[in-house]
Amino acid sequence: MLFVTLFLLFLSLFFFIKWYFNNSSVTHKNSPPSPPRLPLLGNLHQLGLFPHLALQNFAQKYGPLMLLYFGKVPVIVVSSADAASKVLKTHDSVCCDRPHRKIFDILFYCSKDVASCGYGEYWKQGGSRKKIPKAEKVAKHLDEFFDKVIEEHISGSRFDGHVGEDNSDFLDVLLSVQKSNDTGFSLDRTAIKGLLLDMFAARTDTTYTVLEWALSELLRHQTVMHKLQDEVRTVVGNRTHVTEEDLVNMNYLKAVIKETLRLHIPVPLLVPRRTMEDIKLDGYDIAAGSQVIVNAWAIARDSSIWEKPLEFKPERFMNSSIDYKGLDFELIPFGAGRRGCPGVTFAISINELVLANLVNQFDWKLPDGVEGKDLDMSETNGLTCRRKYPLIAVATKYDRNE
Repeated sequence: MLFVTLFLLFLSLFFFIKWYFNNSSVTHKNSPPSPPRLPLLGNLHQLGLFPHLALQNFAQKYGPLMLLYFGKVPVIVVSSADAASKVLKTHDSVCCDRPHRKIFDILFYCSKDVASCGYGEYWKQGGSRKKIPKAEKVAKHLDEFFDKVIEEHISGSRFDGHVGEDNSDFLDVLLSVQKSNDTGFSLDRTAIKGLLLDMFAARTDTTYTVLEWALSELLRHQTVMHKLQDEVRTVVGNRTHVTEEDLVNMNYLKAVIKETLRLHIPVPLLVPRRTMEDIKLDGYDIAAGSQVIVNAWAIARDSSIWEKPLEFKPERFMNSSIDYKGLDFELIPFGAGRRGCPGVTFAISINELVLANLVNQFDWKLPDGVEGKDLDMSETNGLTCRRKYPLIAVATKYDRNE
């Protein structure tokens, strides 16, 4: 028994020494600062339930550009606007690949959606579809649903009765592209399903998350709520509904949306990238195949950029040129560069239109006994960083005749 114990201790010591020297050889390179890590796990055990917060704390100690390991995989974490600019702009062409994820293969049709596909092989990426059982069940239901919708569009038996070019929707456009076959790549049914899933999952989840955070902040800041209602109702006049044409004249509304996106970025850690070549970043050596994570949440709360960054102050955007379209790296909720979100214009239009109609048609307040300062703003993680507890609010129809 003693012999077995000694043998196991020796074996453990052998692997530890081997691991140590393998990793010490990496440190001989000019790598970014890196926190201590464990064998096999790397730094995974240090991320906790809120990785964006843990990585922000790391950045305060090790700097805005640091090296972590998720298992054996090197991960470059970016936590400043300047470093983000170098990754997403200066080195965009080299840092635009996506790391492979088995869960994406299962849920996103072998990673054929826009967000998770590998760069340069968009429609050709295949890969096995191993079946993480819950994920396979969800994927099966989605697949059956999309097949039904596609068949309805092909046969002309859509449930809404809309037919003809004047009523073409997103899927009709995709089917038209597939039929014409003049794009230079194969747009098969699997690829179409992947794009549809992007529209349903990514666009709906992030949109309602932003709207719920926006209304939460408005309920906590009644002065902001009244100022926004005054603007919207002045522009709309006696009409009930806000139209897209009205949005052009609602500058404070746009500031409210920007401030919501700054404080409550739906995806705090942008979709990971992967370097395709060795690069130099701020003087550090970054190896090909490294994952790159941009902590957009930390950048949006950086006190060196934003005055009183933890306060909800839409006025900060009223005389500011900073925007969310990927050109100003202080605010990148939709990412930037060639892998930035392609649906940014659509998402913002929906957020602005829905929020404007909500504050135009209703007066809002919290339930009796709940004050704005007492509203629980805790977060929880899923596909998006949303409210931990659903928002409960009381809506009263606005009477324009009063």
